[in-house]
Amino acid sequence: MDSMKIICPNGHLGFAPLRTASFELGVGARPDYIAADSGSDDVGPVPLGSGTSTSPESWQRHDLEQMLLAARKLGVPMIIGSAGDTGANSRVDLFVRIIQELAQKHGLPGFKLGYFYSEVDKEIVRRKMRGGDTVAGLDGYEDLTEAELDATDRIVAVAGVHPYMKLLEGGADVIIGGRSSDAALFAAAALHEGFPQDRAYYLGKVLECASFCAEPYGGKETVLGEISQDDVKVTAMHPDQRCTIASVAGHAMYERSNPYEEFFAGGRLDMADCHYEQISEKTTRITGSRFVPADSIRVKLEGSGKVGERFVGFCGVRDPYTIANLDRVISWARDKVQERFGDDGYQLHYNVYGRDGVMGELEPLRSQTGHEVGIMVQGVAPTLEMAEELTLTGLRQMFYARLPDVKGTAGSVSFPLDEVLRASAAYRWTLNHTIAVDDALELFPTHITTAGI
Repeated sequence: MDSMKIICPNGHLGFAPLRTASFELGVGARPDYIAADSGSDDVGPVPLGSGTSTSPESWQRHDLEQMLLAARKLGVPMIIGSAGDTGANSRVDLFVRIIQELAQKHGLPGFKLGYFYSEVDKEIVRRKMRGGDTVAGLDGYEDLTEAELDATDRIVAVAGVHPYMKLLEGGADVIIGGRSSDAALFAAAALHEGFPQDRAYYLGKVLECASFCAEPYGGKETVLGEISQDDVKVTAMHPDQRCTIASVAGHAMYERSNPYEEFFAGGRLDMADCHYEQISEKTTRITGSRFVPADSIRVKLEGSGKVGERFVGFCGVRDPYTIANLDRVISWARDKVQERFGDDGYQLHYNVYGRDGVMGELEPLRSQTGHEVGIMVQGVAPTLEMAEELTLTGLRQMFYARLPDVKGTAGSVSFPLDEVLRASAAYRWTLNHTIAVDDALELFPTHITTAGI
């Protein structure tokens, strides 16, 4: 094979439905693979910790159906990474079930359905730690302790290309992956077809977020990547989008602490010497990427632990005097919560939208408050009953805050709802670490079953 084409219709399958028009154009280009990632830690620790998806199943099913029917019509492999937002075992099982149901629904001829799991039992991690291995922290995290491990409800390991390649070698027509690097599933297809690591890993990097590498901005549109022995080309499928030097190079830097590097289990993609060339209005050609193998394999671990039950409330403030003294109002409410619940055993958060609700203490324009603000109150506690009362106290006591020069009894705070609302339980990230393995497949058991009739 001199070159190979992959289309990616969605940078996070299911988070919002893929756009069918550009997808159909991509299918019309007769790709050799159809692939999409379906996970991200951008959604926060709740879905992983609770074993749920943040995306509606109907949206996930929509994207899987579009991709499955196209892949089976063309007779090409379909690959999904990080199933169901987190790649947890229950999410892999969900996607496998959906694929089997869709195959039955459409009467598809039988095909091989491969999948792998990424969840890691805490006791496996504990044994490695007690055996002298360091589970090393990333991005400011301390090395893992057993206390932090005990606070963790669920762990997933982030796979590289290895389980995808094993399943492709086993003849899988459709692959549902557990948690994995966003770029790995695309790179695995290219490596399986014999293309060099230097090109394959960059192909994965440029395709991972679909149309985020194109301009003008438009999410959930299909892009086509083509790899040869010498280069990677990427083309926007939407008629009004184009992949330009700026959009493709910009995306290479996307979500990177170092804009020239991306790490995988087993190595590092070096993009420092990449050269970008506009070869047509909609297509950019990339050369110069380099993959640097690691001396040993370390696998990233993501872990989430439950903090407590959570309720949320909301109020608005338009009175200029109250806005000018808002920190005193919040302090009053906090004091009343403290009188009722003591100093610890709970969390109470105030997000002031219209002042610093998005950026918090990093907001440089905090003093330039608008004429009205909205305040979201979150209360987290061990039980539902305590969390509800805690949040209600923290919300309503703002109405009763005593400020100098205020002579009225009402009008300072407005409540769009009288009650506070139950939200998902609160979780926190407990693991953002790497662990040494002897075998790249050690944490990723693979399976092949069948689907269709």
